[in-house]
Amino acid sequence: MDKKKSALLVGALVFAMGTALVARGLFFSGQPATLVEAQLPMQKPAKGPKILVATRDLPAGTIIGPDAFRFQPWPADMIDNAYFKDGQAPDTSALAGQVVRLTIAAGQPIPRTSLVKPGDRGFLAAALGPGMRAITVGVSAESGVAGFVFPGDRVDMVLTQSIGADETAFRASETIIRNLRILAIDQQNTPTDADGNRNAKVSQTVTLEVTPRLAEKITVAQALGSLSLTLRSMADTPAELERAIAQGNVTLPQKGSAASETRLALDMAAQPSDTNPTYVTGADVSRFLRRSPPRAAPPPRAAIPARTTPAQPPRPSLRIWRASAPEAVAF
Repeated sequence: MDKKKSALLVGALVFAMGTALVARGLFFSGQPATLVEAQLPMQKPAKGPKILVATRDLPAGTIIGPDAFRFQPWPADMIDNAYFKDGQAPDTSALAGQVVRLTIAAGQPIPRTSLVKPGDRGFLAAALGPGMRAITVGVSAESGVAGFVFPGDRVDMVLTQSIGADETAFRASETIIRNLRILAIDQQNTPTDADGNRNAKVSQTVTLEVTPRLAEKITVAQALGSLSLTLRSMADTPAELERAIAQGNVTLPQKGSAASETRLALDMAAQPSDTNPTYVTGADVSRFLRRSPPRAAPPPRAAIPARTTPAQPPRPSLRIWRASAPEAVAF
């Protein structure tokens, strides 16, 4: 075979292979192309003085703790005088227990004007959640858990009442409200004293966080009987969440993350409830007491007045003269 024919054969093979590749590309054009991930350059950490930022979302009314903030480098040209700078007064350990007035997003600086410390004007109003109210009830050593409740704890409220004054009166106690947050004990709204000690003491008043409807209910309950507080366990939050989900009061998202479920549990833990109250009557304690309240006596019937004959109207009369004397004859 001469060189000319060999060149033509090689050219034909090259042309056939090119045509096949073009046809294959047209035939498989519907398949997605291979994605090439572009590697972004790593961002260098910001250089500058450290300021205090929030480690998580802090809604208004949140009582912050040591895990709610940290120091983080921040560009010097973006630092305001209202921010907390590292190494400057006040000491950040004193920030624990203060209340957030304005919502602060995670990773954002914490301004001084967004926090209210205990004892300042407006602290209690800032500690209230949106739509909540504060109400104060009187307690004693027996009804106030002997002073072992502190601001931030959660309690249930029990109403005890008696109907009747004799020994067989109907007596009952009823858990009317659950999961109430304590805002203050007497005039103290922090769980520790001035020296940082957490000492139990018998208090006379307790301020609770309630909804407007529950405030009305507690006011009526104070007039009905005596109120007592029972301290709740910290482990009751998962049980309350499961009960609320079973009753349809809370709907979990279909594709919720662990963080969203945790936030939902925290929101549920902050809501007091007055549904499904439990009660105990005197008969459950002693067989000699009544099981049901006494029925009210029927009202006395009004006396029926005696039946009287109505007065007859005067009848017409006519005078008739007989002999020498007149005589009246009535018709």
